[in-house]
Amino acid sequence: MRIGHMSIFVDDQEKALAFYTGVLGFVKKTDFPAGEHRWLTVVSPEEPGGVELVLEPDEHPAAASFKQALVADGIPFTVFGVKDVRAEFERLRALGVTFTQEPLTMGPMTTAVFDDTCGNLLQIAAQEA
Repeated sequence: MRIGHMSIFVDDQEKALAFYTGVLGFVKKTDFPAGEHRWLTVVSPEEPGGVELVLEPDEHPAAASFKQALVADGIPFTVFGVKDVRAEFERLRALGVTFTQEPLTMGPMTTAVFDDTCGNLLQIAAQEA
């Protein structure tokens, strides 16, 4: 067994696709109609056969309230691994990404938290050598 897909709830699939590909650098993997929405996934260009991130509509009432509660408490929905948090922070900030936590080293980990423009906080993290 392996992890094949992980979902993130987004308020607008097209806006999410633009952010996750154009800003974060993921690559669109799958895109086809699924009822009134789309089955829309992105992957890391470093692992095109790896875990697919499903850009899932947040229209279910539980999804919207779940997202709002996490954001209100400053909790990131998920974590993306990067080689260098500070370098990625600078790259993303230069692209206009809003950070709610600048790079912070806690023991062997450095993290930063940002807004994905689709209703989520996301964290980037790297283990320090």
